[in-house]
Amino acid sequence: MGEEGPGSTVHLLCLAASSGVPLFCRSSGGGAPSRQQLPFSVIGSLNGVHMFGQNLDVQLNSARTEGTTVVWKSFHDSITLILLSSEEGTSELRLERTLHMVFGAMVLIVGLEELTNIRNVERLKKDLRASYCLIDSFLGKAELIGDLTQCVDCVIPPEGSLMQETLLGFAEATGTAFVSLLVSGRVVAATESWWRLGMPEAVLLPWLVASLPPQAARDYPVYLPHGSPKVPHRLLTLTLLRGLELCLLCGPRPPLGQLDPQLLERWWQPLLEPLRACLPLGPRALPEGFSLHSDILGLLLLHLELRRCLFTVAPSPDKEPSPEQRRRLLRNFYTLVATTHFPPEPGPAEKEEDAAHPAQRPRACYLVLGPGIGWQLVALQLGLRLLLLILSPQSPTHGLRDLATHTLQALTPFL
Repeated sequence: MGEEGPGSTVHLLCLAASSGVPLFCRSSGGGAPSRQQLPFSVIGSLNGVHMFGQNLDVQLNSARTEGTTVVWKSFHDSITLILLSSEEGTSELRLERTLHMVFGAMVLIVGLEELTNIRNVERLKKDLRASYCLIDSFLGKAELIGDLTQCVDCVIPPEGSLMQETLLGFAEATGTAFVSLLVSGRVVAATESWWRLGMPEAVLLPWLVASLPPQAARDYPVYLPHGSPKVPHRLLTLTLLRGLELCLLCGPRPPLGQLDPQLLERWWQPLLEPLRACLPLGPRALPEGFSLHSDILGLLLLHLELRRCLFTVAPSPDKEPSPEQRRRLLRNFYTLVATTHFPPEPGPAEKEEDAAHPAQRPRACYLVLGPGIGWQLVALQLGLRLLLLILSPQSPTHGLRDLATHTLQALTPFL
């Protein structure tokens, strides 16, 4: 499993594909944004070897050196993204998905037309600065996991039906179909239209709100990389409590001034206590009182059809490893099972083979970290749900599958 030490670095390069002109370079050291920049000669060499391959009809996707993994990706023959990571054991899948999220973030902020038809490089550089906070969140130590799983990070509110009913009434009152309630970048409740948003905007919009500085209200222009990449929409955000925000995706109406405090109070003041109970759900995801086995140190539950997930490393906070290590372990374990055991989207050949030999499809996999560590990881897939757990060394190996099955059954009604 990959380890990100204090000296590990990530460099992201964005260049105009036709000219090779750098548009920006973002770096992260030890999970935090860094001012360290690559020399121009290195940037030119990385882009040059990629262009050399293209001229020979050779597609260069990735390369590994002794201490670095490099991935290249061109978008619309206009933008080239290059990602370098010195994290030990980092996977190409993880880096490739990061590049797709980065390009999605660029489209979200400036629109596809500006990226595919570059008229003024200096102006594009300036416009792209607005995407830096969002892009940097993909390079650092994120508390969310939707960038990797391509599923929307969710939480389970304590009074979910009441919260959903109020949200639907508020959406009708404002004449807006796309409304959601977010806590720390995770969806608490949303309208059906919001859930139908395509990828990657379904993941990007909550990430964007979480990456922005706190404000009482915002009127933010956004493009939808899948649904509307060339025509902007308005993303309106209203802070109910610090860290808890209403999001509305709309056209010219309603104006932000129409969403006055009286309207918010009428709909949300009666739910003040349930809203306060949602604030700790950011890191915890599960409501207080939901019982998990004492051996569980972290979990990731994905609904593969709905593209939603629950992710928490909050159980048993007094035990090792640290929350940061648990997040890294679950991200790396997900990458392992998604590439090796449970491919998210099997191809036609695999589907035919699964139909002919259903007994050969994997149901679970286990991993014990050691020696001297002992933390256990288990993945279990039942139908459309995939559950990953980190378990303490004391958990008996022969009981891992039963524990995972019981946990999955307990969580199924919520996701």
